[in-house]
This record gives sequence, C-alpha cells and structure tokens, in this order.
Amino acid sequence: MSRDRKEERTGFQESAPYHPDYDLQTDFVMVYGIDESMPERIKQWKDKGYIVHLMTGVAWGEYNDYLDGEVDGIPHWDEAQTDRHQQMILHGNKPVIPYMVPTISFGRYLAERIRIAVDAGVKAIHLEEPEFWVNGGYSEAFKREWQLYYKESWIPPHASPDAQYRASKLKAYLYTRALDRLCAEMKDYALQRYGRVLRFYVPTHSLINYTQWRIVSPQSQLVELASIDGYIAQIWTGTSRTANVYEGVRKERTFETAYLEYGVMQELVRGTDRRMWFLHDPIEDNPNYTWADYKRNYLKTVVASLLHPGVAHYEVAPWPRRIFQGTYPTEEGSGKERIPADYATTLLQVMHTLGNLDQNVTETDKNPLQVGVLIADSAMFQRMKPDPEAPNPGKYDGTDPEGFQEEGDTELLDFSPFYGLALPLLKHGVPVRPLLLDNVRRYPGYLAPYDVLVLSYEFIKPQYPDVHYVLAQWVQDGGALIYVGDDSDPYHDIRAWWNLDQEEGRSGTKYHSPREHLFEQIGLKEKVGGVHRIGKGGMVWLNEHPAEFTRSRAGADRLRQSVQDIIAELNPPAIQWQPRPYFKIRRGPYIIASALNESVSEEFLVIPGPVVDLFDSKLSVLSQVVLKPGEHALLYDVEAGRPTNGEVSLIAASSRIESLSESGAGFQFSAKGPARLQATARLYCKVKPVSVHYIVQGQAVSAAWEWDPDSQTVLVQYEHGIENHAEVHVRWSS
Repeated sequence: MSRDRKEERTGFQESAPYHPDYDLQTDFVMVYGIDESMPERIKQWKDKGYIVHLMTGVAWGEYNDYLDGEVDGIPHWDEAQTDRHQQMILHGNKPVIPYMVPTISFGRYLAERIRIAVDAGVKAIHLEEPEFWVNGGYSEAFKREWQLYYKESWIPPHASPDAQYRASKLKAYLYTRALDRLCAEMKDYALQRYGRVLRFYVPTHSLINYTQWRIVSPQSQLVELASIDGYIAQIWTGTSRTANVYEGVRKERTFETAYLEYGVMQELVRGTDRRMWFLHDPIEDNPNYTWADYKRNYLKTVVASLLHPGVAHYEVAPWPRRIFQGTYPTEEGSGKERIPADYATTLLQVMHTLGNLDQNVTETDKNPLQVGVLIADSAMFQRMKPDPEAPNPGKYDGTDPEGFQEEGDTELLDFSPFYGLALPLLKHGVPVRPLLLDNVRRYPGYLAPYDVLVLSYEFIKPQYPDVHYVLAQWVQDGGALIYVGDDSDPYHDIRAWWNLDQEEGRSGTKYHSPREHLFEQIGLKEKVGGVHRIGKGGMVWLNEHPAEFTRSRAGADRLRQSVQDIIAELNPPAIQWQPRPYFKIRRGPYIIASALNESVSEEFLVIPGPVVDLFDSKLSVLSQVVLKPGEHALLYDVEAGRPTNGEVSLIAASSRIESLSESGAGFQFSAKGPARLQATARLYCKVKPVSVHYIVQGQAVSAAWEWDPDSQTVLVQYEHGIENHAEVHVRWSS
C-alpha cells in the first residue's frame, strides 16, 4: 500500500490548473499565485486527492494594484527596491514587477491577499523568496526604515563597509519582521475564523547561494520565529552550477556546490522541530540547455541531497508543466524537442523513490572524521557589488566610497573565501558540512558531533560575543579549531561589539577584529604556525586570507595539511585523516554514491550487487556498479530490501503504487501517474510470471515484462492512460 499523503513527504508547485500530463501523484501540491482563478485551481487539485498548499512570492509579484495606489489611494512605487542609480530592481518587466521593500503597509496588503487563500481552505502557505538585493537600499521607503531602525539619517550603502554592512543587516531585519507579522496574523485568523491550525513555510535559496549571488535574506533568523513552521531548500541546477574556483580552476562544480548547499540547509533545522523539504528541478529557469545537460546536472543534485540523511522530505519539481509539456533545444541545435521518454520515466522513478527515504538505518562508508566550516547570515552583509570603474579594485582605503569593494571582481563573484575552506576537504572525500555560527549560541551541544572546525572572519562576522565562549569551551573539551585569516577584511572596522569605543557615547575594549576576542577567550597568544594545545583540544592559526586556498593545489594542500597536523597532534581515539575519491552512504536498502573528480586519485568506485539502478529507466538489476570520476548513483540493494516473508513487494516504480495484493494465481496493483507516459515497476516475485497485462480506460492491454531469475524480481512496463490510472495484473499460473 502507498504511504499516507498526510505525511507530505513529496510535493510540487504549479501555477497552472490541473492537467493529466503533469499529475505527478505526490502527496501534496502547492498551488502558486493568488488571483481570481486560485479557488478553482485549489478545488481541481483537491478533487484529485492532493493535500493542497498555496505558494506566493513575498518579495515580488503582480502587485501593481498596490503600487499604483488602487488599494488605499496612495501610490507605493517608492517601496520598490532601487539601486544607487535610481533604477528599480526588477523581477520582470511585462508587467513591471519590482522587488519590494517590505514595509508595514506592504505587509498589510499581503495579509489581505493571503486571507483569500486561507478562506479557500489550504492547509499551509509558502511565502517564497524573501529577497533584498545587496545593490539595493536607495529607495525612499528604505531611507525611512533606516531612520526608524538606526535612529539616524540614511547613509548610502556604497559609502563605506560599515554603511554596506548596516544596510544589509536592516534588509534582513525587514523581511524577518514582515514574515513574523504576516504569519502570526494569518494563523490567528485561520484559528479564530475556521478553527484550523494553519502552517507557514519559507521557500528560500541557501545561505551559500544568496551570498554568492549578492542577495540578503533572513535565514537562521527565521528559526527563532514561532510563526514559521519550516522551509523549502530551493537548491537546483540553476544555483548549484554557479562557478567557483578550486586549485586555480574556475568552473561549474554542480555536485560539490549542491552538496554544500543542501548541507547548510540541513544545518538550518538540525536540532529543531522545523520541517525542511529539499527541492530538485529536472530542468531549470534557463531554457537554453539540452535535455542531456538537464539530466546530467539533475542527477548530481539528487545524489548530493541524499547524502544528507537528516532530511527526508522533498519538493520533487517546480513547474512540472514546463517539464512534461515544454520543449528545449536538441543536441544538434536544429530545433526543440519534448522530454525524451526514458528521461521522463527516470524522473518519475526518482520522484516516487524520494517518498521512501525516511529510513531507520543509515550507514556511512566509514570516514569517522567530521569537519564543519562555519558560515553565518553576516556573510550576506559583506557583498558590495563590484564596480569595474573603481580606481582601487582590491581593498577599500577610505578615500573613494564610489569605488569600494570587498575583494577583486572575480573573487567577489566566486565567493572564494568560503569555497577556499570547504572544497579542499570536500574534494578529498571528507564529509564537510557548513555549520551556522548563529546556531552555536542557540542550541546547546550544536558543535558536539564535530571533530574539527574551520573558521574565518574574513567573510563573516559574529553578531554576538557569546559564540566565542562556546567555541572556547568546545576547544577546551577536546575540539580542534583551525582559524584562517589575516585581519585584512575592511569589514573588521564596522561599528560592532568588538570595537565599541568607536561608537559615540559608549566605551569598551577595542579589538582590531573579532578574531582577537576569540583568541583571548581560547587563551591563544599572538603566535602563528603549528598546533597549539589548549586543554584537551587544540588550535591552528593560518595567517592568510581564505581565498588563497582556492588559487593553487599548493594552497589547497596547506589547508588539508593543517587538518592532518592537528589530528595527529591531538590523537583523538578512532579519528583519522582518510582521504578518498568518493562519497557513499546507505539509507535502509538505498545506496547513494558519488565518485569525485579533481580528487585524491582517479580510481573507480566499485559497488557490489545485486542492485537495481534507480537512474535507469528500465530499473536494471546489476551484479556490480562501477562509477568513474564524476559519476553518481542511486541504487537499491536487492538482498537488503528483500522481504523476509517472501511476499510480493515493490522495489521501485515510476508510478504511485496502491492496492498491491497477492493471490494464489499472481498479484495486482493500481498505478497512478502522468497521462500516456511510459511507466515501469520492478517487484520481488518468487515465481516466474506466465502473463502480464494492464487495464486502462476499461480495456486490457498486454504488457511487456522481464523476469530476472537470479534476483527473483520482475520488471513490468505499462502506460497510465489518459485517465492517469492503470490496473496491472501479473499471473504466475493460469
């Protein structure tokens, strides 16, 4: 039997009405957008058995009635995000759709729109992408918010690092305020009016991507809001193919970037009761790639996400209409084509498999070393847009505010300080995870699972000094800390707690950088090089900018050597440096693996069978799988998943399988999925069938099937028909 839809393990978002071509048969659907058609769209999907949520943009949308003053008689175009040249920052221009400054007035407008969705009976609401661009902050509405928040006149964000940092911090606060007020008000409305507990979620890009793309958004701040029930991690090929630099080579590294993006989103909710769905997208917003390119990168993101077993809920696709009805360039470039049949089948197999990933047994291919690279919301606050005309393309010298930059143009775009700390370890098979510095002070024991931490304040800043007390105690208790930084970041001079005596009317101890305060708490004097024993733990200080570790193999090796040195010095039980050119974990009967390129070696990863290849549209049973560098796999271990009672049982299918029942003559099941698409299912079957057929639209159709005697499984191929439903009958006796 299929799982209960109420578990909401899988879902998708769609702005169009119901259509049988993209009836994916997930647990829930997020009807997108609030307009006159919304109630009818909600009804259509609900009538098809879906749990219905609603998704709408919170930073942008077709809000022209509000902007033009039709709602309250006051024009609100001054609330559009505006850059330093007084140009609106647009999400679309037909009609003109600007990104918004989330004022109190705009929040009231959104509340009235959301109220319509609440009245329509949705179970949950997703407020998508609270985004404020770094190069914004020049509109009249933002100037007013600055004056209210900082109690001083507005300062242009490009005037200095301090102005840029404070502007971005305000941007994050404004969206935190807007979401808290909106969600709390609508929850109260739903409970009072309908006796219904309404849930709110925030679909958001990862902190890593927002920082690299130079967008500010509340990330960990939302965890502190009681009105927010969780997130969707909007990670897909469009974010993860963003280029970065490793060992001096700048290029797309979709798998590695996705691994880090999904990792930081898992960390966002670790230790909380908040829900997290991981998003995958079989294509992406850019319509200019081929189906082969989309597939190759999609599979990388799927594997990257499944290597983080702390999350087992998934948005299987945004906009399935564009997947199953859209056309994209052919390999020959001679035109466009619809989705290839085998890719469509593979997609559906993966989507339905994702609903089964909540497994009690999780095993890693042993690498006991657990390393965290610390990142924080403040990374988004240090991302001034590069200016090619700047006379000083390196560091800010205080003389030319118009030319201020954090780094050179390329490094700013590549987010090299972060990737310089993460990729050298990830590429050698170390399961490194981005940890949220802001969570260190929120959750006792947050750092307990980790043996080594890597930290730099050259691209993030601690919002409060008490994180250092936690870090110091963690080191004293046996942790190994590697600090990377040369105090060259101009943002060290912002008005902050570590240099309080710079603020008028306040006094305190001044530190040149927050690093000095951290070292003081740990008890490390100003010494560079080597491992310093501190209590039961230790510390290494690499006195250079973290971006240096991206520029050459020698740089990456220096970081890796520091990890090896501190492990060797501390000699913790059972912790070793074990580089390897792959990742592999088991989640119940599922094996997830990735063979790394640019790694410690070019050796192949061999996985013994029998296994079923879930990326193969024919669900082939293989005696072994051999992955070359750069290849990835999602497999089903036939023996690990075999039912002990010998009954017929499903291994995988490109349909939602329901009502599986066995009799003396054979077995049958109900299969549901998109209309007319080729579907497959592989099942344990102890007896070789003699015939297989399926019934669609009341007619019996002979089905193709293959019996595998070694694994005692059968592959069945069929179609869902125009009614999205087929009854499959397998007979092993007449």
